[in-house]
Amino acid sequence: MQKHNIKIDEVDEVKIKRSGIDLDEAGRIGSFVVSNNHVTHVSMRQEGVEMIPIQDALAKYPEYRDKLWTLVDKDKDEYTKDAYADTQSGYFIRIKAGVKAFMPFQACFFVKQDRFKQKVHNLIIMEDNSSLHIINGCAAASYLAEGSHIGVTEMFVGKNAHLMYTMIHDWAKNVEVRPRSAIRVDEGGTYISNYIALRDTKITQMYPSAELAGTGAVAKFNTLVLAPEGSVYDLGAKVMLNAEGTRAEVLNRSISDGGTVIARGKLEGNSPKIFAHLECDGLMLKDKGLISAIPELETRFSDVNMSHEAAIGKIDEEQILYLMSRGIPKADAVSAIVSGFMDVKIFGLPPALEEEIKKSLKSLESGGL
Repeated sequence: MQKHNIKIDEVDEVKIKRSGIDLDEAGRIGSFVVSNNHVTHVSMRQEGVEMIPIQDALAKYPEYRDKLWTLVDKDKDEYTKDAYADTQSGYFIRIKAGVKAFMPFQACFFVKQDRFKQKVHNLIIMEDNSSLHIINGCAAASYLAEGSHIGVTEMFVGKNAHLMYTMIHDWAKNVEVRPRSAIRVDEGGTYISNYIALRDTKITQMYPSAELAGTGAVAKFNTLVLAPEGSVYDLGAKVMLNAEGTRAEVLNRSISDGGTVIARGKLEGNSPKIFAHLECDGLMLKDKGLISAIPELETRFSDVNMSHEAAIGKIDEEQILYLMSRGIPKADAVSAIVSGFMDVKIFGLPPALEEEIKKSLKSLESGGL
Protein backbone atom coordinates (compact mmCIF):
# COMPACT_ATOMS: atom_id res chain seq x y z
CA MET A 1 0.00 0.00 0.00
CA GLN A 2 1.28 3.47 -0.89
CA LYS A 3 2.16 5.56 2.13
CA HIS A 4 1.07 9.19 2.41
CA ASN A 5 2.10 12.03 4.67
CA ILE A 6 -1.59 12.94 5.01
CA LYS A 7 -3.41 9.97 6.52
CA ILE A 8 -6.87 9.31 5.10
CA ASP A 9 -9.13 6.34 4.51
CA GLU A 10 -8.55 4.64 1.17
CA VAL A 11 -12.23 5.03 0.27
CA ASP A 12 -11.83 8.83 0.49
CA GLU A 13 -8.52 9.05 -1.38
CA VAL A 14 -9.90 9.50 -4.89
CA LYS A 15 -12.26 12.30 -3.88
CA ILE A 16 -9.59 14.20 -1.99
CA LYS A 17 -7.03 13.87 -4.78
CA ARG A 18 -9.57 15.11 -7.32
CA SER A 19 -9.96 18.29 -5.28
CA GLY A 20 -6.31 19.17 -5.90
CA ILE A 21 -4.83 17.92 -2.63
CA ASP A 22 -1.33 16.41 -2.81
CA LEU A 23 -1.31 13.68 -0.17
CA ASP A 24 2.48 13.46 -0.18
CA GLU A 25 2.79 17.26 0.18
CA ALA A 26 5.61 17.14 -2.38
CA GLY A 27 4.54 20.35 -4.07
CA ARG A 28 3.23 22.20 -1.02
CA ILE A 29 4.75 24.31 1.74
CA GLY A 30 2.16 23.01 4.16
CA SER A 31 -1.26 21.45 4.66
CA PHE A 32 -4.36 21.82 6.79
CA VAL A 33 -6.96 19.04 6.74
CA VAL A 34 -10.39 19.00 8.38
CA SER A 35 -12.62 15.93 8.37
CA ASN A 36 -16.14 16.85 9.46
CA ASN A 37 -15.20 19.24 12.30
CA HIS A 38 -11.90 17.64 13.37
CA VAL A 39 -8.52 19.05 12.36
CA THR A 40 -6.66 15.88 11.35
CA HIS A 41 -3.45 17.27 9.85
CA VAL A 42 -1.42 20.48 10.23
CA SER A 43 1.99 21.13 8.70
CA MET A 44 4.09 24.10 7.57
CA ARG A 45 7.65 24.16 6.27
CA GLN A 46 8.43 27.73 5.32
CA GLU A 47 9.65 30.36 7.72
CA GLY A 48 7.63 33.53 7.71
CA VAL A 49 4.35 31.72 6.98
CA GLU A 50 2.27 30.92 10.05
CA MET A 51 -0.72 28.60 9.83
CA ILE A 52 -2.63 27.31 12.84
CA PRO A 53 -6.27 26.38 13.62
CA ILE A 54 -8.45 29.45 14.02
CA GLN A 55 -9.29 28.69 17.65
CA ASP A 56 -5.60 28.46 18.55
CA ALA A 57 -4.90 31.71 16.71
CA LEU A 58 -7.55 33.65 18.60
CA ALA A 59 -6.14 32.37 21.89
CA LYS A 60 -2.57 33.24 20.84
CA TYR A 61 -3.38 36.54 19.15
CA PRO A 62 -6.51 38.03 20.80
CA GLU A 63 -6.00 41.23 18.80
CA TYR A 64 -7.08 39.41 15.65
CA ARG A 65 -10.55 38.91 17.08
CA ASP A 66 -11.21 42.47 15.95
CA LYS A 67 -10.74 41.41 12.31
CA LEU A 68 -13.27 38.58 12.45
CA TRP A 69 -16.65 39.43 10.93
CA THR A 70 -15.45 42.82 9.64
CA LEU A 71 -15.49 41.86 5.94
CA VAL A 72 -18.33 39.32 6.11
CA ASP A 73 -21.48 40.47 7.91
CA LYS A 74 -22.50 37.90 10.50
CA ASP A 75 -26.14 38.92 9.90
CA LYS A 76 -25.90 38.72 6.09
CA ASP A 77 -28.18 35.67 5.87
CA GLU A 78 -29.24 32.59 7.77
CA TYR A 79 -26.02 30.78 6.85
CA THR A 80 -23.64 33.42 8.22
CA LYS A 81 -25.78 33.60 11.34
CA ASP A 82 -25.45 29.84 11.71
CA ALA A 83 -21.67 29.97 11.23
CA TYR A 84 -21.34 32.85 13.70
CA ALA A 85 -23.30 30.96 16.33
CA ASP A 86 -21.33 27.74 15.95
CA THR A 87 -18.01 27.86 14.08
CA GLN A 88 -16.43 24.42 14.36
CA SER A 89 -13.03 24.85 12.74
CA GLY A 90 -10.98 26.74 10.18
CA TYR A 91 -7.48 28.05 9.69
CA PHE A 92 -5.53 31.22 10.42
CA ILE A 93 -2.78 32.11 7.96
CA ARG A 94 -0.39 35.03 8.36
CA ILE A 95 2.44 35.59 5.92
CA LYS A 96 4.97 38.10 7.17
CA ALA A 97 6.03 41.23 5.30
CA GLY A 98 8.35 40.55 2.38
CA VAL A 99 7.97 36.75 2.48
CA LYS A 100 7.35 35.03 -0.86
CA ALA A 101 6.05 31.48 -0.52
CA PHE A 102 8.02 29.17 -2.82
CA MET A 103 5.17 26.67 -3.28
CA PRO A 104 1.39 26.64 -2.68
CA PHE A 105 -0.20 25.94 0.67
CA GLN A 106 -3.12 23.47 0.65
CA ALA A 107 -6.20 23.08 2.80
CA CYS A 108 -8.80 20.32 2.61
CA PHE A 109 -12.30 20.44 4.08
CA PHE A 110 -13.90 17.00 3.84
CA VAL A 111 -17.41 15.93 4.83
CA LYS A 112 -17.72 12.18 5.39
CA GLN A 113 -20.48 11.85 8.00
CA ASP A 114 -24.02 11.58 6.71
CA ARG A 115 -26.22 14.63 7.31
CA PHE A 116 -23.30 16.53 8.83
CA LYS A 117 -23.27 20.34 8.67
CA GLN A 118 -19.69 21.57 8.42
CA LYS A 119 -19.10 25.18 9.52
CA VAL A 120 -15.69 26.81 9.18
CA HIS A 121 -14.17 30.28 9.51
CA ASN A 122 -10.82 31.12 7.90
CA LEU A 123 -8.78 34.27 8.43
CA ILE A 124 -5.92 35.18 6.06
CA ILE A 125 -3.49 38.04 6.72
CA MET A 126 -1.11 38.97 3.89
CA GLU A 127 1.35 41.52 5.20
CA ASP A 128 2.96 44.08 2.88
CA ASN A 129 5.03 42.76 -0.07
CA SER A 130 4.22 39.13 0.67
CA SER A 131 3.10 36.44 -1.78
CA LEU A 132 1.19 33.16 -1.40
CA HIS A 133 -0.94 30.69 -3.37
CA ILE A 134 -3.58 28.82 -1.35
CA ILE A 135 -5.28 25.72 -2.78
CA ASN A 136 -8.54 24.86 -1.04
CA GLY A 137 -9.71 21.37 -1.95
CA CYS A 138 -13.23 20.76 -0.66
CA ALA A 139 -15.04 17.45 -1.06
CA ALA A 140 -17.66 15.12 0.35
CA ALA A 141 -17.89 11.36 0.42
CA SER A 142 -19.93 10.08 -2.52
CA TYR A 143 -21.99 7.78 -0.27
CA LEU A 144 -23.59 10.62 1.73
CA ALA A 145 -27.39 10.76 1.70
CA GLU A 146 -27.07 14.50 2.39
CA GLY A 147 -24.81 17.05 4.02
CA SER A 148 -23.80 20.71 3.99
CA HIS A 149 -20.82 23.04 4.18
CA ILE A 150 -20.78 26.68 5.26
CA GLY A 151 -17.38 28.31 4.86
CA VAL A 152 -16.63 31.89 5.93
CA THR A 153 -13.28 33.27 4.75
CA GLU A 154 -11.98 36.79 5.37
CA MET A 155 -8.80 37.88 3.56
CA PHE A 156 -6.68 40.98 4.10
CA VAL A 157 -4.16 41.65 1.32
CA GLY A 158 -1.57 44.24 2.29
CA LYS A 159 0.32 46.79 0.21
CA ASN A 160 1.97 45.23 -2.85
CA ALA A 161 1.05 41.77 -1.57
CA HIS A 162 -0.12 38.99 -3.92
CA LEU A 163 -2.63 36.28 -3.01
CA MET A 164 -3.86 33.59 -5.39
CA TYR A 165 -6.75 31.62 -3.92
CA THR A 166 -7.79 28.47 -5.79
CA MET A 167 -10.87 26.48 -4.80
CA ILE A 168 -11.48 23.06 -6.31
CA HIS A 169 -14.79 21.54 -5.28
CA ASP A 170 -15.70 17.87 -5.59
CA TRP A 171 -18.92 17.57 -3.63
CA ALA A 172 -21.72 15.01 -3.91
CA LYS A 173 -25.22 14.91 -5.32
CA ASN A 174 -27.07 15.74 -2.09
CA VAL A 175 -24.66 18.22 -0.51
CA GLU A 176 -25.44 21.93 -0.06
CA VAL A 177 -22.45 24.27 -0.21
CA ARG A 178 -22.51 27.93 0.80
CA PRO A 179 -19.13 29.70 1.00
CA ARG A 180 -19.22 33.27 2.26
CA SER A 181 -15.99 35.11 1.45
CA ALA A 182 -14.77 38.70 1.39
CA ILE A 183 -11.45 40.35 0.58
CA ARG A 184 -9.83 43.72 1.18
CA VAL A 185 -6.92 44.67 -1.07
CA ASP A 186 -4.65 47.59 -0.18
CA GLU A 187 -2.48 49.79 -2.41
CA GLY A 188 -0.69 47.88 -5.16
CA GLY A 189 -2.00 44.53 -3.90
CA THR A 190 -3.35 41.73 -6.09
CA TYR A 191 -5.99 39.11 -5.35
CA ILE A 192 -6.71 36.31 -7.83
CA SER A 193 -9.53 33.84 -7.24
CA ASN A 194 -9.86 30.59 -9.20
CA TYR A 195 -12.97 28.44 -8.71
CA ILE A 196 -13.28 25.04 -10.36
CA ALA A 197 -16.18 22.59 -9.98
CA LEU A 198 -16.89 19.76 -12.41
CA ARG A 199 -19.21 17.42 -10.53
CA ASP A 200 -22.56 17.01 -8.78
CA THR A 201 -23.86 19.31 -6.10
CA LYS A 202 -27.35 19.80 -4.72
CA ILE A 203 -26.63 23.53 -4.65
CA THR A 204 -23.44 25.55 -4.47
CA GLN A 205 -24.11 29.20 -3.77
CA MET A 206 -21.40 31.82 -3.37
CA TYR A 207 -20.96 35.50 -4.09
CA PRO A 208 -17.60 36.72 -2.75
CA SER A 209 -16.96 40.44 -2.53
CA ALA A 210 -13.66 42.26 -2.95
CA GLU A 211 -12.95 45.82 -1.85
CA LEU A 212 -10.10 47.44 -3.77
CA ALA A 213 -9.19 49.98 -1.13
CA GLY A 214 -5.82 51.30 -2.31
CA THR A 215 -4.46 52.88 -5.47
CA GLY A 216 -3.52 50.32 -8.09
CA ALA A 217 -5.13 47.36 -6.32
CA VAL A 218 -6.23 44.47 -8.55
CA ALA A 219 -8.83 41.68 -8.24
CA LYS A 220 -9.52 38.87 -10.70
CA PHE A 221 -12.18 36.18 -10.36
CA ASN A 222 -12.01 33.14 -12.67
CA THR A 223 -14.74 30.49 -12.58
CA LEU A 224 -14.92 27.18 -14.43
CA VAL A 225 -18.06 25.11 -13.80
CA LEU A 226 -19.69 22.04 -15.26
CA ALA A 227 -23.20 21.38 -13.94
CA PRO A 228 -24.43 17.78 -14.28
CA GLU A 229 -28.15 17.10 -14.38
CA GLY A 230 -29.83 17.95 -11.07
CA SER A 231 -27.02 20.25 -9.91
CA VAL A 232 -27.43 23.95 -9.15
CA TYR A 233 -24.49 26.36 -9.23
CA ASP A 234 -25.40 29.92 -8.20
CA LEU A 235 -22.09 31.74 -8.48
CA GLY A 236 -20.75 35.22 -8.87
CA ALA A 237 -18.48 37.94 -7.57
CA LYS A 238 -18.75 41.58 -6.60
CA VAL A 239 -15.83 43.97 -6.85
CA MET A 240 -15.88 47.49 -5.42
CA LEU A 241 -13.23 49.66 -7.10
CA ASN A 242 -12.83 52.32 -4.45
CA ALA A 243 -9.54 53.95 -5.46
CA GLU A 244 -7.96 55.37 -8.60
CA GLY A 245 -5.99 53.01 -10.79
CA THR A 246 -7.76 49.90 -9.50
CA ARG A 247 -8.54 47.07 -11.91
CA ALA A 248 -11.00 44.19 -11.80
CA GLU A 249 -11.84 41.27 -14.05
CA VAL A 250 -14.55 38.65 -13.57
CA LEU A 251 -14.48 35.71 -16.00
CA ASN A 252 -17.07 32.92 -15.87
CA ARG A 253 -17.09 29.89 -18.14
CA SER A 254 -19.86 27.39 -17.50
CA ILE A 255 -21.27 24.25 -19.11
CA SER A 256 -24.71 22.85 -18.42
CA ASP A 257 -24.93 19.10 -18.91
CA GLY A 258 -28.54 19.24 -17.73
CA GLY A 259 -27.86 21.29 -14.58
CA THR A 260 -28.47 24.91 -13.64
CA VAL A 261 -25.80 27.62 -13.66
CA ILE A 262 -26.52 31.19 -12.54
CA ALA A 263 -23.52 33.38 -13.31
CA ARG A 264 -23.68 36.69 -11.46
CA GLY A 265 -21.23 39.54 -11.46
CA LYS A 266 -21.25 43.12 -10.24
CA LEU A 267 -18.56 45.75 -10.73
CA GLU A 268 -18.86 49.03 -8.84
CA GLY A 269 -16.74 51.90 -10.12
CA ASN A 270 -16.58 54.04 -6.99
CA SER A 271 -13.63 56.12 -8.15
CA PRO A 272 -12.44 57.68 -11.42
CA LYS A 273 -9.63 56.18 -13.51
CA ILE A 274 -10.56 52.56 -12.94
CA PHE A 275 -10.72 49.60 -15.35
CA ALA A 276 -13.21 46.74 -14.97
CA HIS A 277 -14.39 43.92 -17.23
CA LEU A 278 -17.00 41.20 -16.74
CA GLU A 279 -17.37 38.20 -19.05
CA CYS A 280 -19.82 35.27 -18.94
CA ASP A 281 -19.64 32.43 -21.49
CA GLY A 282 -22.03 29.48 -21.32
CA LEU A 283 -22.27 26.23 -23.24
CA MET A 284 -25.47 24.13 -23.29
CA LEU A 285 -24.94 20.43 -23.97
CA LYS A 286 -28.61 19.44 -23.55
CA ASP A 287 -32.00 21.06 -24.03
CA LYS A 288 -32.76 20.52 -20.36
CA GLY A 289 -30.88 22.58 -17.81
CA LEU A 290 -30.38 26.34 -17.51
CA ILE A 291 -27.65 28.95 -17.83
CA SER A 292 -28.48 32.47 -16.67
CA ALA A 293 -25.94 35.30 -16.99
CA ILE A 294 -26.58 38.36 -14.81
CA PRO A 295 -23.91 41.06 -15.33
CA GLU A 296 -24.07 44.44 -13.55
CA LEU A 297 -21.94 47.54 -14.01
CA GLU A 298 -22.37 50.62 -11.84
CA THR A 299 -20.54 53.95 -11.56
CA ARG A 300 -21.13 57.63 -10.91
CA PHE A 301 -17.93 58.80 -12.60
CA SER A 302 -17.31 59.65 -16.25
CA ASP A 303 -13.59 58.81 -16.29
CA VAL A 304 -13.88 55.03 -16.06
CA ASN A 305 -13.45 52.08 -18.42
CA MET A 306 -16.03 49.39 -17.64
CA SER A 307 -17.37 46.66 -19.94
CA HIS A 308 -19.15 43.33 -19.99
CA GLU A 309 -19.77 40.50 -22.44
CA ALA A 310 -22.14 37.56 -22.21
CA ALA A 311 -22.73 34.67 -24.62
CA ILE A 312 -24.64 31.39 -24.30
CA GLY A 313 -25.01 28.74 -26.96
CA LYS A 314 -24.46 25.18 -28.04
CA ILE A 315 -21.40 23.51 -29.52
CA ASP A 316 -20.81 24.81 -33.03
CA GLU A 317 -21.82 22.09 -35.51
CA GLU A 318 -19.36 23.47 -38.07
CA GLN A 319 -16.51 22.90 -35.61
CA ILE A 320 -17.64 19.31 -35.10
CA LEU A 321 -17.90 18.70 -38.85
CA TYR A 322 -14.49 20.24 -39.44
CA LEU A 323 -12.84 17.95 -36.91
CA MET A 324 -14.72 14.94 -38.26
CA SER A 325 -13.49 15.78 -41.77
CA ARG A 326 -9.98 15.38 -40.35
CA GLY A 327 -10.79 11.81 -39.33
CA ILE A 328 -11.70 12.53 -35.70
CA PRO A 329 -14.75 10.59 -34.40
CA LYS A 330 -17.70 12.77 -33.35
CA ALA A 331 -17.43 11.93 -29.65
CA ASP A 332 -13.75 12.88 -29.64
CA ALA A 333 -14.51 16.06 -31.58
CA VAL A 334 -17.08 17.12 -28.97
CA SER A 335 -14.61 16.25 -26.22
CA ALA A 336 -11.90 18.40 -27.82
CA ILE A 337 -14.24 21.39 -28.12
CA VAL A 338 -15.34 21.09 -24.51
CA SER A 339 -11.71 20.84 -23.38
CA GLY A 340 -10.87 23.99 -25.31
CA PHE A 341 -13.80 25.85 -23.76
CA MET A 342 -12.78 24.75 -20.25
CA ASP A 343 -9.07 25.55 -20.73
CA VAL A 344 -7.45 25.94 -17.30
CA LYS A 345 -4.32 27.64 -18.65
CA ILE A 346 -6.00 31.00 -18.10
CA PHE A 347 -5.66 30.40 -14.34
CA GLY A 348 -1.87 30.20 -14.15
CA LEU A 349 -1.97 27.18 -11.85
CA PRO A 350 1.06 25.03 -10.96
CA PRO A 351 1.67 22.58 -13.88
CA ALA A 352 1.03 19.47 -11.75
CA LEU A 353 -2.33 20.81 -10.57
CA GLU A 354 -3.25 21.91 -14.09
CA GLU A 355 -2.59 18.39 -15.37
CA GLU A 356 -4.71 16.88 -12.58
CA ILE A 357 -7.65 19.09 -13.54
CA LYS A 358 -7.25 18.20 -17.21
CA LYS A 359 -7.33 14.50 -16.30
CA SER A 360 -10.45 15.05 -14.23
CA LEU A 361 -12.18 16.84 -17.10
CA LYS A 362 -11.09 14.13 -19.52
CA SER A 363 -12.64 11.43 -17.37
CA LEU A 364 -15.92 13.34 -17.35
CA GLU A 365 -15.89 13.72 -21.11
CA SER A 366 -15.23 10.02 -21.65
CA GLY A 367 -18.14 9.29 -19.33
CA GLY A 368 -20.76 10.87 -21.53
CA LEU A 369 -20.15 14.48 -22.46
